[in-house]
Amino acid sequence: MEFLLSIRPVLAIAVSLTAAVLILCLRNRANLRDAVSVAAAVVKFLIVISLAPLVLDGGTHDLTLFEVLPGVDFAFRVDALGMVFATVSSLLWILAALYSIGYMRSQNEHAQTRFFAAFAVSLSAAVGGAFAANLFTLVIFYELLSLITYPLVYHKEDKASWAGSRRYVVYLIGASKSLLLVALALTYHLAGTLDFMPQGVFGGTDASGALLSVVYLCYLFGFAKAAIMPFHAWLPAAMVAPTPVSALLHAVAVVKMGVFCLLRVIFYVMGVDLMSSLGLAIATAYLVSFTIVMASIYALTRDDLKARLAYSTVSQLSYIILGAVLLTPMAAVGGVTHIAAHAFSKITLFFCAGSIYCASHRRNISDLAGIGRQLPWTMGAFFIGSLGMIGLPPSGGFISKWYLVLGSVEAGELVFLTVLLASAVLNAAYFLPVTYTAFFEKSKPPQGQTLVAMQDVREVPMVAVPLLITAILSLVLGLSPGFFVDLAQLVMRGAGLG
Repeated sequence: MEFLLSIRPVLAIAVSLTAAVLILCLRNRANLRDAVSVAAAVVKFLIVISLAPLVLDGGTHDLTLFEVLPGVDFAFRVDALGMVFATVSSLLWILAALYSIGYMRSQNEHAQTRFFAAFAVSLSAAVGGAFAANLFTLVIFYELLSLITYPLVYHKEDKASWAGSRRYVVYLIGASKSLLLVALALTYHLAGTLDFMPQGVFGGTDASGALLSVVYLCYLFGFAKAAIMPFHAWLPAAMVAPTPVSALLHAVAVVKMGVFCLLRVIFYVMGVDLMSSLGLAIATAYLVSFTIVMASIYALTRDDLKARLAYSTVSQLSYIILGAVLLTPMAAVGGVTHIAAHAFSKITLFFCAGSIYCASHRRNISDLAGIGRQLPWTMGAFFIGSLGMIGLPPSGGFISKWYLVLGSVEAGELVFLTVLLASAVLNAAYFLPVTYTAFFEKSKPPQGQTLVAMQDVREVPMVAVPLLITAILSLVLGLSPGFFVDLAQLVMRGAGLG
């Protein structure tokens, strides 16, 4: 394996931090401020993608900034798993920035400068976590992401926003300040290091299986952004935020940071052999399978479109973890690839929800009858995003879920194959009726005074264009998944599964 000393990981982080400062300085020049947000997103993506060739060849980019404690450095390493997360978040930030400009201006939202500055810093935190070389660096950026997204969640500053943001902080900060700190302290005490290692860090320890299981459970629930039940309630509560924030939470950064951290723990802290020998893998598989099914059932009962999408995210995140803990090559590829597949489809769906609200002020699915004839591009994109969530071709979700199905068969665990198939049926049951209602039901007179009359509903171009691009990207991923599948296979081999 080739190791290259490189400053580019730090540059990728610094770009959006610099952009945040510029955005604050340009608060009275809206056009220039927004241009900085988009330009920084493009530059960040170009830096990130420039790291890919070496990683695809099996190498890594490494940089150690300073030592904190013996065996604990503030350091960066760009490997295959980090490359998946960083590529997805940096690419989608470009489209999220464009969408946010159209959304915030069309709604005449207040505090737009604060919004764009916090948005930029959150992407620095996401990429910093993606490129973290050890648990210490990873947790620093994990915590930064929690703190900087808090003002985004309470952006509207009304009663519901304050309530939702409080739950957001209690779950995320509370879990990390208790369970996660315990896990870090025990890991350092038992292993003497917090570095990620291919076979895990506990190989040379004589700690009991019970203690190691406690450490793992602290990680599993301490990284609450992964939204495993019962540590999931913060995610639906955060839907009080504006739609661009919901897209950030669900597709670009926040929840992906949660599952990314757990993949790091499963593959490079615990190690696949220890996960198997202690029975932690199969126990986790049953837990996330419960989350997959129950969250889908909750989604089926929600009339509020964003709430339905929120519970869908809770379900879909657990697919990623299930792929990891099945401990088979095919399942691991499916889980890692689903990071990208879910991101492209889910950001499309949230963009569509925001487009519907911008054009009509409608939130509930029951109010969308006939809206497809007024918003054909938006609802067409919604249908494409739905295909990815269900796992139907030609979407990217089909590729990742196909690997998950093969992985469950490879593992000889037909119960999880049943879970995947049942979840696909539930996904279809709560996504396809939205499209049917929009295109095939007759429109009704608006029931609320704030709703726009259906004949006056029109596409908002600055909002519609980004969602069409993300919908196309979800199809491109399904037709040409090679980049992410190749990275996932490198992750699989690096974790000792191939």
